Amino acid sequence: MLAIGRGLMSRPKLCLFDEPSYGLAPLMVGEIFRIIQALRDQGNTVFLIEQNVRRALEIAGRAYVLENGRICLEGDCGGLIQSEFVRKAYLGL
Repeated sequence: MLAIGRGLMSRPKLCLFDEPSYGLAPLMVGEIFRIIQALRDQGNTVFLIEQNVRRALEIAGRAYVLENGRICLEGDCGGLIQSEFVRKAYLGL
């Protein structure tokens, strides 16, 4: 939270988040994603790297799925969350 606050003080146009939910309690994960979504809604560009696929796809507009360092799938998040491949491989459905 402190790192996000310090970064926002400079009023960036692009915010890069690398695994912001890693190691956080569930309540804090929800708060972090709420903040990231608010930043996006305010017109900031957000670049998010996240293993919590469901949460990331819920707030992102576009996503890239990497396997072994290569892009194996890309598209708008609404389509990806409905993709059978994504649902089986990353969402456990």
